[in-house]
Formats: sequence, structure tokens, C-alpha cells
Amino acid sequence: MASRALWTGQLRLSLVSIPVEIHSARNSSSRVSFRQIHEPSGKPVRYQKTVQGVGPVENDDIMKGFETDDGDYILLEPDEIDAIKLETKKTLELVQFVETSEIAPIWFDRPYYVVPSDELAEDAYRVVRDALRQTKKAGLGQLTMRGKEYLCAIRPCGDGLLMETLHYEADIRDADPLFSGIEDDASDEELLEVATQLIDKKTAPFDASAFEDHYAAALKDLIAAKMKSKKTPRAKPADDGGGAEAENVVDLMDALKKSLKQSKGGTSTRRKKAS
Repeated sequence: MASRALWTGQLRLSLVSIPVEIHSARNSSSRVSFRQIHEPSGKPVRYQKTVQGVGPVENDDIMKGFETDDGDYILLEPDEIDAIKLETKKTLELVQFVETSEIAPIWFDRPYYVVPSDELAEDAYRVVRDALRQTKKAGLGQLTMRGKEYLCAIRPCGDGLLMETLHYEADIRDADPLFSGIEDDASDEELLEVATQLIDKKTAPFDASAFEDHYAAALKDLIAAKMKSKKTPRAKPADDGGGAEAENVVDLMDALKKSLKQSKGGTSTRRKKAS
């Protein structure tokens, strides 16, 4: 399945602008996912938004609320939130460069591939890639996408460029309250030497293919075995005539019938009073 660009625009370095596309580097399809199934009917379980003491509610009646320290909620209208969303800019400008090693792993959020939009952009793209590779630097900039602004770092990755969104400072919890109780005394020299030798012995170039997600593999094997077995219980949902739309028709019909009964009851009562 071909990758679809999440963002298209210009990667800018000073006066040089390079047409690029940004693609997600994560492969979500490799993970096994499940649906919750109602066993008697074999139909997927759907979730309905409810309010305690009220019951099911309509989406149009739901607002976003920010909880204050007093336990109150500040209600925000959708239009108010939409009004402050940033317009998606078509430029990602590299405004600063830092040593790649300066960015601690805790700051990294999500990885994306940055690729040139066409062959004409490849020459300038390669120049930026090779310059970052030679200087061992990462370029920093801010990208506006889906109404939000992301802090980004761009660095070489194989033959291309990798963009990683970074957390803002306010997003990271202060570690001091957790680490402050750990004494900073010097380690035992003999134990330290043994640990260092063990690390050196097990040091090798990083290769992600050397590690396997054993749980995911076992889960896939389990599913494959269950599919082959005739004893495996299977849910065969009945034809609902259109899924959610059909269910809405049934719900509407039920509501109309109840309304009709109430209406008949009300009419007969009024007639008795009138007589």
C-alpha cells in the first residue's frame, strides 16, 4: 500500500526552499488489533456517549470543558477553539542547528520521513542532507499541521532525512522529585570495572532486526492456529441490512411506536375529560 503524504510544502534553509513531502515512519498495520464482539449476536460492540442521570446524549450537545483546581469546568464553544487554531503553513524553516547528541531521547515524540516532492528538488535536498551529515547537526524548526504547531528536529537518515516531532518544555515532567532521593556516592571500583567489562563485551552496532516482539509473534501464531481449528468458536453476524444505519432505523421505529402509544393514551384521556 502506497504511503500517503501527511504534509506537503517547503523545507527552507535561509534563502533555499525545497519542495518536500512528510510521511509517517510508523507502521501501525504490523500490530494485531481486536474488535469487541457481542457473542450472542456476533455484532461489534459500539460505544454511546452517556451522562449520569441523563442517559444517551447527542454530539451537538457536547462541549469541551477545562477542569479548574476548584473542580469547576470552564466550557469552551467549538467556534472559540477553531478561532485560535493556526493556519497550516506550507513552510518548515530550519531556524537553528544543534549537535544531534544534545537532544536527549526524552524529547523525541514521533518520527516522520521527509522526501523531495520531485526530481528537481533532489539536488538541493541532497545538499542539506549531506551538510547535516558532515556537521553531525540537527536542524530545528516549527511545523504547523492540523491547526497545531509542532517543534521538529530534522537529521540525516540513510539516504534521506528524518523529521522527529519534539515535546515542548512544558510537556516533560521534572525528574528531580523522583531522582533526588538517589545518593550520588561513588560506585565501588571493583563492581564498576566488572560492569564496564560486561558492557564492552556486549557492545555491537545497533540492529533493530536482532530483536523480536515475542508477544506479537505468539499472538499471531495463536490466531493462525485458531483459524485452522474447526473447534474455534466463531462469530457470524447476521445481516443487519446496513449496519449502523439500519440500527438507527430500528431505534427510530421503536421511538415512533412508543410515541404513538403515548399519543393514543393522551387522546383517550382528554376525550374522557371532555365528556
